[in-house]
Amino acid sequence: MSTRPSPAAPATLAPAAPDDLARGCSAALGSGAVHEDLTGAASDGLAGALGAAAPEDDPSAAPPPPRRRRGLGVLLGCATALLGSLYFLVVGAALGPFLLWPRTRPDALRILMAGARRLTALERIRRSVFFGDRFPEHYKASDQKILRYLAVRCYTGLLCAVVIGLLGFGAVLAGLLVNGVARGSLGWDELLTQVVLGSVLLFLDVQGLYSLAALDTRTARECFGPSERELLQQRIDELAASRAAVVQAVDVERRRIERDLHDGVQQRLVALAMLLGRARRSRDPERADALLLQAHEESQGVLTELREVAWRVYPSALDSLGLQEALGGVAERCSIPLRIAFEVGAPLPKPVETAAYFVVSEAVTNAAKHSSATAIEVRVALTGARLAVRVEDNGKGGADPAGSGLAGLRGRVAALDGALHIDSPLGGPTTISAELPCA
Repeated sequence: MSTRPSPAAPATLAPAAPDDLARGCSAALGSGAVHEDLTGAASDGLAGALGAAAPEDDPSAAPPPPRRRRGLGVLLGCATALLGSLYFLVVGAALGPFLLWPRTRPDALRILMAGARRLTALERIRRSVFFGDRFPEHYKASDQKILRYLAVRCYTGLLCAVVIGLLGFGAVLAGLLVNGVARGSLGWDELLTQVVLGSVLLFLDVQGLYSLAALDTRTARECFGPSERELLQQRIDELAASRAAVVQAVDVERRRIERDLHDGVQQRLVALAMLLGRARRSRDPERADALLLQAHEESQGVLTELREVAWRVYPSALDSLGLQEALGGVAERCSIPLRIAFEVGAPLPKPVETAAYFVVSEAVTNAAKHSSATAIEVRVALTGARLAVRVEDNGKGGADPAGSGLAGLRGRVAALDGALHIDSPLGGPTTISAELPCA
């Protein structure tokens, strides 16, 4: 941890382009909020034969429910599938004419979907209680997705009931076979044929139950949470918005640099050239010396301002000395007291260092210019594979998240798959925090 006081002039900055925009959409597909724990497929005896589908690689996932509970969930799924089939058969037949007529179709569809959503809620409870599935709380599936899920659910549930019935029938035949062997009424050739045939049928039934249970789990995940297609589209939209924000930020930065050079450095260079010209034309040695001294002082000011412009574009200390020293430069240039807590014990990727620097620098600059703050605290900490950056001032608050500076920071952070949070109520304090993945 390091603490730096700072008395100096504030610096102005705007975000520049990131080193990497698109990280790949597969990360988004793996970040869904739905957790698949286990797929049960039979009752007491069947669950032991089937085993369970492998859970997702989530070390924080809850332990799977007992096989007995999952077997009961499968049997209950057969009952709910029968209930859903009867609902669509009865209600669908009653509402069929109204669904075909355009004027009554919306009301009839609303009635049909009211019952369908109740059946879907029952299925969701069944998956949560008997299989331990967890789904997003605020996700609302569309009507088409609910109807498609219930159609598949009714099909798989009824087919599962048929398979379980065949297993029961096979158990009865196996009992009769054992009875025949005990009485000696079966020969060895007939017994061998019956055993081989029964084993094949048992294997097919068990695999059928396993596949149906896996299909039930997959369709539940697609209905009660965002599908892979939706996650992919969401990721594409995020990357497109991030890219557009970064391109806009680069254009703003270029215009700012041109303005700084034109209105600041260029004008001072013109004034310096005029001073040198007057000194050359002067016939009074004392006046010429005074003009040369003034020109020398002006050249020092031009160098200082040019250094300020270059620092705002990209601080060279990031490459030569690292993030900690670059943030120390921000503290030295800040006009109000600034304390920095740096808790990073491992090297950081260059894009992450750059983004963290600009988050701190922009937040500090805004606080020094607009918040009337008297103190600023900065904390940079590496936790696991994420870098947390937090800037808090005791100013009057009211920062606009849609402003060009903060909007540019949001685009820069989002381009690295990070998140920027701004909390600035009227009256203060203002807290700007960013989380940047380092993996």
